[in-house]
Amino acid sequence: MGSRSDDGRYPPIEPHESGMLDVGDGHSLYWEVSGNPGGKPAVALHGGPGTGSSPRMRSLFDPDRYRVVLVDQRSSGRSTPSAADPVVDLSANTTQHLVADLETLRVHLGIERWLVWGASWGVTLALAYAQAYPERVTELVLAAVTDGDRRRTDWITRDMGRVFPREWERFRDGVPADERDGDLAAAYSRLLHDPDPEVRAGAARRWCEWEDTHMSLAPDAEPYLSVADPAFRLAFARIVTHYWSHGSFLDDGQLLRDIERLHGIPAVLIHGRYDVSGPLDTAWALHRAWPGSELVVLDDTGHRGGSMTAAITAATDRFAGGV
Repeated sequence: MGSRSDDGRYPPIEPHESGMLDVGDGHSLYWEVSGNPGGKPAVALHGGPGTGSSPRMRSLFDPDRYRVVLVDQRSSGRSTPSAADPVVDLSANTTQHLVADLETLRVHLGIERWLVWGASWGVTLALAYAQAYPERVTELVLAAVTDGDRRRTDWITRDMGRVFPREWERFRDGVPADERDGDLAAAYSRLLHDPDPEVRAGAARRWCEWEDTHMSLAPDAEPYLSVADPAFRLAFARIVTHYWSHGSFLDDGQLLRDIERLHGIPAVLIHGRYDVSGPLDTAWALHRAWPGSELVVLDDTGHRGGSMTAAITAATDRFAGGV
């Protein structure tokens, strides 16, 4: 068993296998495998949607006991085409496509069953995938729990203005006046695909500034998206507004409605009490409807940070022995 640092993370490791997987529709996904080639398979699903995977995600699993799979979802990270390209078609980028992509990747890697880890948007995708293919999932570890419902995205894009009124007005006023009372995600999506690169860049910056604002009420919260590379900001903002303006391509309430498909699959749900943009009631409702799930509420963090990493690795350690 490997040793963990003070924050609960395992030492950095490098992938021993990687590649690009053609999943159709003109899309190719970057994937990589690290850890023990003979270890328990686990797939890590990044957030956003649109952030891409991070090397730090490898360190959430004991490298001696896990075969860790990372993948950049469609048009994210190193997958192609990139959402940062001046002209990109996102019509074949939906939750259903991403679920099918994960199953294609599993088969490609010769994996029978795997643990599924997801954070933020990755939770929504993990739940959708597990409900589509419950027989392929050994356990789920879900951090910063989301479900893709429109009322959750409405909370973020509009209701959070009650908590951060000054910042929200700046965010709202980033779209034309006649669109400010409508779907702000859809309005921003149109700006992010404007022919003028300055319009696109300005919309991406304002969207990411708002995202950083509403992530947490924790005093140690730090900006992440707004200080990122401009190309990353554009790709991220384009993908997330595409998904949010389409209700995450899910029926409203779908993941809670179909939770019975996950009965019998062990799960740990981890959520920060200071996660004001993703209130705890989503995780609570899923936990109450899901026998065999455990809810871990962290009193020192919001959407990320604090003891989140330690709670995640504690859960993956617990499941490391099962297949």
